[in-house]
Amino acid sequence: MGSVGIGGNPHVAGELFKIMSGIDMVHVPYRSAAAVLTDLIARQVQVYFASSLSSKDTSRTVMRALAITAATRTDLVAGVPALAEFLSGYEASAWFGIGAPANTPAEIIDKLNAEINRALADPKILASLDRLGAMPMVGTPAGFGTLLAEEQDKWAKVIRAANIKPE
Repeated sequence: MGSVGIGGNPHVAGELFKIMSGIDMVHVPYRSAAAVLTDLIARQVQVYFASSLSSKDTSRTVMRALAITAATRTDLVAGVPALAEFLSGYEASAWFGIGAPANTPAEIIDKLNAEINRALADPKILASLDRLGAMPMVGTPAGFGTLLAEEQDKWAKVIRAANIKPE
């Protein structure tokens, strides 16, 4: 199982798969996505939990995408099933969020949230995100706080179970 270094998204996504499926794979860390993809194409490694940013175009031409790690299928990779269809409960999505200092007044947070959600509905921004292989996630500050807590708990368990240590 190739990955872009120890503890990155592709690595922990693979470790989650190992834990949930019971399949043992040897982790092989690389220095770049290009290096992993090169060895995957050359069959030096058998699997790579690639980010959509590093593999969107390549997966359509020289590799076979087996599944996506998002919770459900997406039009971004039409016809490719979600891994959760075969491994119930599996989900490993990379995401980005926007934060503010803890003491920021609630009315400013609410205004920022409304404007960010509005921007994420703009067709030009949606088209740009699509070109990057990204999907917008709109929501509330409270919902984002819940997501942060859930993700921290989930990935901390995977890191402990896989005994991942910083280099």
